[in-house]
Amino acid sequence: MKALPTLKQLRHLVAVAEFEHFGKAAEACFVTQSTLSASIKELETILGSTLIERTKRSVMVTALGLEVVERSRNVLRDVEDIVDLVAGKGEPLTGNLRMGVIPTISPFLLPRVMPTLRRAHPELRLYLREDQTARILEKLGQGDLDLVLIALPYPMDGIETLTVADDPFFVAFPKGHRFENREMVPTEALAEEELLLLEEGHCLREHALSACQLITAPRREDGFQATSLYTLVQMVESGLGLTLLPKMAVDAGLLQGTKLQIRPLEGRTASREIGLAWRKSSSRDHEYRMLGDILREELATPVPPTGRKPK
Repeated sequence: MKALPTLKQLRHLVAVAEFEHFGKAAEACFVTQSTLSASIKELETILGSTLIERTKRSVMVTALGLEVVERSRNVLRDVEDIVDLVAGKGEPLTGNLRMGVIPTISPFLLPRVMPTLRRAHPELRLYLREDQTARILEKLGQGDLDLVLIALPYPMDGIETLTVADDPFFVAFPKGHRFENREMVPTEALAEEELLLLEEGHCLREHALSACQLITAPRREDGFQATSLYTLVQMVESGLGLTLLPKMAVDAGLLQGTKLQIRPLEGRTASREIGLAWRKSSSRDHEYRMLGDILREELATPVPPTGRKPK
């Protein structure tokens, strides 16, 4: 009978390919470096080919090894889907669930919905990973995450999405700004302003540009770009310009302790959608839709904004 690789060996190979370092890969797999190295050697013996080129200074996956890594990811993902399929036949939303969340949603939404989720499904163990959209979608495709909570629209293939809320944009500006006398701010008025946005890589940047009907944002001469909404708020309060903030962040108290003013942004595109996304092949589709219903109901509950227009 032909010897076949084990799932553990495939998992070790994927880890080495991801970290390009045996020590870091071993740590991620919770094994010793010698154990992981032996596992890779056994895998190469079984397959009869070198998959990893080792030197004292570097670790490089061979061309054939890259193909094996890609297929190994698919195998591991399919096996996890089998486990999820069996688990899903019992009580829904129980056991482990690995969810990726983007930074412009995580700190503003999760504290609001987690108590409700714990009460409704106390047996659910939710493991969270916060990162930018592209990276958590990559982890989703590789099977390292079960689903992700992101802002839409976003281009992706082989992914099922469920919109749970619309998140309008507000214009935030210092006290005394000319927008203070407006009920709403027209998008064309922003062309005359110093618009501060998150650095490239954050999908909120693209959604804000779309809301403003701009292709690109003007670059600051100093090259400084914010890495978080909290930094953007501080920059605006320092008089460096104005910015767009999602309602979710405003409702969560992002502007508390500041003197900034906010106004709604006019236009049908002046918002982003909040949605769940998961692999179309996942057997837990019905559970994710249940989770979506919980999020939708929670987000439909009005929350007084902290940056109300003064009377």
